[in-house]
Amino acid sequence: MSYWCAATVVDGIVTRAVRITAGTDGRIVDVTAGVPRRDDDIALGVVMPGAGNAHSHAFHRLLRGRTHGAGGDFWLWREAMYAAAARLDPALYREVARAVFAEMLVCGYTAVGEFHYLHHRHDGAAYAEPHAMELALAHAARDVGIRLVLLDTVYLAGGIGAPLEPRQRAFGDGSAEGWLRRWHALDAALPVDGLVTLGAAIHSVRAVSRGDIRTVVDGLPPHVPLHVHVSEQPRENAESLAAYGLSPVGVLAEAGALGPRLALVHATHLSDADVAAVGAAGAQVVICPTTEADLGDGIGPARRLADAGARIALGSDQNAVVDPFLEMRGLEAGERLASGRRGCFDPAALAGAAGAGGYAALGLGPHALAVGDHCDLIEVDTGSVRTAGSALAQLPLSATAADVRRVVVAGRVVADGGILVGAGDGAAGTAGTEPATLLRSAIAAVDGVAAREESR
Repeated sequence: MSYWCAATVVDGIVTRAVRITAGTDGRIVDVTAGVPRRDDDIALGVVMPGAGNAHSHAFHRLLRGRTHGAGGDFWLWREAMYAAAARLDPALYREVARAVFAEMLVCGYTAVGEFHYLHHRHDGAAYAEPHAMELALAHAARDVGIRLVLLDTVYLAGGIGAPLEPRQRAFGDGSAEGWLRRWHALDAALPVDGLVTLGAAIHSVRAVSRGDIRTVVDGLPPHVPLHVHVSEQPRENAESLAAYGLSPVGVLAEAGALGPRLALVHATHLSDADVAAVGAAGAQVVICPTTEADLGDGIGPARRLADAGARIALGSDQNAVVDPFLEMRGLEAGERLASGRRGCFDPAALAGAAGAGGYAALGLGPHALAVGDHCDLIEVDTGSVRTAGSALAQLPLSATAADVRRVVVAGRVVADGGILVGAGDGAAGTAGTEPATLLRSAIAAVDGVAAREESR
């Protein structure tokens, strides 16, 4: 399949009249600039690499527009999150995730890292079908055609030195060794199709002890991307210092986790020593600007982390907002508010965090519309009320998800004008569907479960 692009924007460089050809494996086999369109080319306008959503909790989307009236903080919001999690089973989770992944796809995300810890029944018992919840997510991604890195998460404690709370039992596997056994079995059970791959995550130093972190690191293949929530809240830092005499970053370093394959999610409340350690280790950092703003988490030291040597990626996290352009602008806006100056991250760096940074954090390799890269790209409307007059290289600071026209994943068009196209067998059930239709149906189904609970 060949795409003729009026222009591509990669690393801030605008190139005109570009033909991108994808092979049967969905990777780019040829890129030629300055060429006329051929009759067999699919014509696109301005094209950018698709965004890689490096941190998502799909089911948190159920809380959008429902947790803002009472104020509060992260810890109050978490109560509503637990209630939403308790209403999901594999069939319902597939429906919810399919809707959320569809929304991501039409908004410009071509890949998503799902930080997944809803492993078991609500009482902690295993489902009859092994890996039922994990397979639900894999099927949901294939249903719509988005690239998924399933970040299967180890979650063993309800706080440092504390057992899981009753409402957290679905998250646990008993021990780090138990989680590793399940992870390796899941790795063998996931069909190999190039669209869904398996990664790993440590929920946090609150939920996994120092010794168990070491066990997880030693038990995973070295190529597997590893993610972890770090210092999202000051309370996490205080508890870690009280228990270990170390910050969460210090705990990860001591346990052998801190290195190039590790992606630290949030990293909002870091000391200068933490920043230096993360940068020196060449670790990756996933900033989630819209979530961190929505929950009142704070503004993280993204610019200082980048200057220290960390690679920055972006994620939608709780999916209160699904828009890679707003995450890009949120990254820059936070730095402007904290520093009092503009241009902390230039447009090329913002696009790189959303695209190449996200793909790197997910272990998906380079992502620059070059030969050998995944053919995952988006076409952006440059004549809308938001983008008219914008310099093409500055689209990250003017466009929104509403300006995403066509979306290509693995060399095939999977969304066009906000509608799922249905490229490939996995998407057949959603062809021609608007994500809003899927979202309304999924939310209504979850609300039905809640209503039945309340009537008992």
